[in-house]
Amino acid sequence: MLVVAVYYRTNLTTRQLAPLFGVSPATVCRVIQRLRPLLALEPASHPVDAADRLWIVDGTLVPVRDRKVGASSRNYRFSADVQVIIDADTCLVVATPRPAPGNRADAHVWRNSGLPDRCQGVTVLGDGAYINTGLVVPHRKRPGRPLPAGEEADNAEHRRVRARVEHAIGRLKNYKILRDGRQHGDGLHHAVQAVAHPRPGRMTRTEPTPPFTCRFTALCNTL
Repeated sequence: MLVVAVYYRTNLTTRQLAPLFGVSPATVCRVIQRLRPLLALEPASHPVDAADRLWIVDGTLVPVRDRKVGASSRNYRFSADVQVIIDADTCLVVATPRPAPGNRADAHVWRNSGLPDRCQGVTVLGDGAYINTGLVVPHRKRPGRPLPAGEEADNAEHRRVRARVEHAIGRLKNYKILRDGRQHGDGLHHAVQAVAHPRPGRMTRTEPTPPFTCRFTALCNTL
């Protein structure tokens, strides 16, 4: 397991890892191929009180070299779109579906990821890319008309809370395996599952989330 953990953290090649563990590159490759699915633990079902909690979703692009997994995207590289949902209180990852080609819109990836079923009954925040998906998204500015003061305040609160998922994604990318995915097939999916989902002993937020009391909460209950 240590070999796979170091591989995910550093993204070193098998030739670079082999001297660190005193084995051949072929052995390192076999260990990674055999053990990485074991680290890709599926997330536990959400708690009973999930309906009273707040989740946040965002997508991020991970550069990949497997053209069956990725696609040419807006960053001019072959990338895969990885969706991440976190709990706003703990800032821990709740769910990450299989990566999608990076040229697809976040709303399209969301609808086809299976995440809507997992989030039934839970308030989920998303950015403007998730419009018409049933998520709580910011108010949109009308052409030639400024937003009313109340909607501006709502958007400011939305940005403040939603920033937590961006910070969580930034921490995930401390694992260099998510900065340049050399894996093929299910390799990226296994890597995301391994580094994203909480394990016993991981640090969580100790302070409660301030109440999210803008009109978005009432709106999402009508969607």
